[in-house]
Amino acid sequence: MRILVLSVMIAVSLASCGRVGPPSPPGPAADVTYPRTYPAAQ
Repeated sequence: MRILVLSVMIAVSLASCGRVGPPSPPGPAADVTYPRTYPAAQ
């Protein structure tokens, strides 16, 4: 029983290691290359 509780505690602690909020590219917004729109087909 202890092993089960310990493994659940480890899994929960590792699952909560992400950053809060939507992902954003690093750097200033003027230097962000993507996402860009595709050029129109001619």
